[in-house]
Amino acid sequence: MSRVAITGASGLLGGNLAAELIAAGHQVVATRRAGTQVSHLADLAIEWVDAELGSIPALTSAFAGCACVFHCAAAVTVRKQVTPEMTAANVTGTANVIAAVIAAKGPGPEIAPRLVHVSSVVAIGLSTNGIPCDETATWNFDAMGLDDAYAITKHQAEELVHAAKAKVDAVIVNPTYMFGPRDAKPSSGGLLLKVIQRRMPGYTTGYNNFVDVRDVARGMIAAWRTGRRGERYILGGHDMTYRECFERIAKVAGVAPPRFGVPQPIVKLLGKWGDFIERRGKEPLLNSMQADYAFTDKFRFKSTKAADELGYTISPLEPAIRDTIAWFRAAKMI
Repeated sequence: MSRVAITGASGLLGGNLAAELIAAGHQVVATRRAGTQVSHLADLAIEWVDAELGSIPALTSAFAGCACVFHCAAAVTVRKQVTPEMTAANVTGTANVIAAVIAAKGPGPEIAPRLVHVSSVVAIGLSTNGIPCDETATWNFDAMGLDDAYAITKHQAEELVHAAKAKVDAVIVNPTYMFGPRDAKPSSGGLLLKVIQRRMPGYTTGYNNFVDVRDVARGMIAAWRTGRRGERYILGGHDMTYRECFERIAKVAGVAPPRFGVPQPIVKLLGKWGDFIERRGKEPLLNSMQADYAFTDKFRFKSTKAADELGYTISPLEPAIRDTIAWFRAAKMI
């Protein structure tokens, strides 16, 4: 078995990846910022190392002796405008991870770790014809008016990895919207909480792709083992409308789903108010770009390449919903 490193292990994906790796017998070292809350991972035998994404020497030391580095750490926001903080975390942080992976080889015969970079489908492209996008889709979020700070910085970070493929053995994975346990923040599980706590005012007509985070974690391990250098792989699940997703969550949770569609003009008006909040330097709950996301039918993706080359499999969504709810209850988050 191998020694591997994870950045961002305290997050939803990183925590589930650590669990999968440890269950497979691997030794996991995880980097974190000093003071990061990791009590929700106390059951996992993780070796924690304080190493900021801004410190190449600290990252290099953490990665030394590892067969693979899984770069999961990222900043997430709904803001439209890119901030210095987003650039530092998602773009500069990725550049530093790449540099540290190369430096971790050392002066001896050691082989530099393989890098599995966690990108996102927001670095792929949006469907223009109703057919789900694959890895060949051209990034067009700017042309579609959906280039928020997260999409821009994740796209920029992925471009850095592509540019470094001659120097580092890197594979890129592009997950979709993940549900699963160990979502302590919560991150994407916040959507699930709103539905089961009856705080979702209604549904919109937009599409997204929803996946069990454990499928993604296993796909990442397969990417490490068998992914082709320089390639990217969409690790997705089920394309569906938000209404259908909310109904599935509600059925598993035993609650009534949101019954009414929210008119697009109302959501757009709320989004404009969020734009005002953002211009004042605060994080909005919703802005005009997120309002457009809520109604777009272009957010569709397929994982055929990952299935063919990595053996990637997609589980039903209901077990992920059920296990997420059970974890939230055990953590006294509901």
